[in-house]
Amino acid sequence: MLYGICPLSVVAVRAEPSDASEMVTQLLYGDHFEVIENKLKWIKIRIAFDDYEGWLDVKQAFEIDETTYENLNTTRSFSTDLLSLMTTKHGHLMPVCIGSSIEASKLLGHKFDGANNHNFSKRDLVDTAMLYLNSPYLWGGKSPFGIDCSGFVQMVYKISGIHLFRDAYEQAKQGQALSFIEESEPGDLAFFDNEEGKIIHVGIMMKENYIIHAHGQVRIDRIDHSGIFNVDTNRYSHNLRVIKKVV
Repeated sequence: MLYGICPLSVVAVRAEPSDASEMVTQLLYGDHFEVIENKLKWIKIRIAFDDYEGWLDVKQAFEIDETTYENLNTTRSFSTDLLSLMTTKHGHLMPVCIGSSIEASKLLGHKFDGANNHNFSKRDLVDTAMLYLNSPYLWGGKSPFGIDCSGFVQMVYKISGIHLFRDAYEQAKQGQALSFIEESEPGDLAFFDNEEGKIIHVGIMMKENYIIHAHGQVRIDRIDHSGIFNVDTNRYSHNLRVIKKVV
């Protein structure tokens, strides 16, 4: 296998070729990839959307050819419903979550029943982010049933047709830095660092100095020049490093 797509709802991509290995990210239905290494029942893949690499159980992949792979790079349509249904070629129902690529349904012989993405408007970013509200935090997760901070931001932008890198420290290299928090608009990205100055967290700016981010769960907190102020604990949880305007 040289190229493939994900034929299932949500699939783990791992750091090493083992079911016990750390999950570093996930594939959603229809995500396509290049195979860069084979090892027994595992394949090492490079995900087309963000060039992220990891190991996938070969049983959870559907093989495609290079032409199909290239075509999928240029035709993107993503589900915008929190949860939609696919009808398989055998007549079985399969749930797929928001951000899934419905282009793959034709290749797999599935019928998609749901809404797909529309023309981009920056104000839609916060509306999309709100669909994930209260989703539990999950390291490497990218679905409303478990998601991490950078996966959350990446998915919100992906649904709007905008490419972001997978990890927060890479996302922080994208866009234009703002000098003051007052310059920010809803949909801009705020990045936070640790004591060593490493970017460790990211969230999406909202109106009136609020931010939506994944911390324990996808939640809304206050933000100021110091960082995120947790409205439940009445304490600062993250130190603000920079706010970036990507669109």
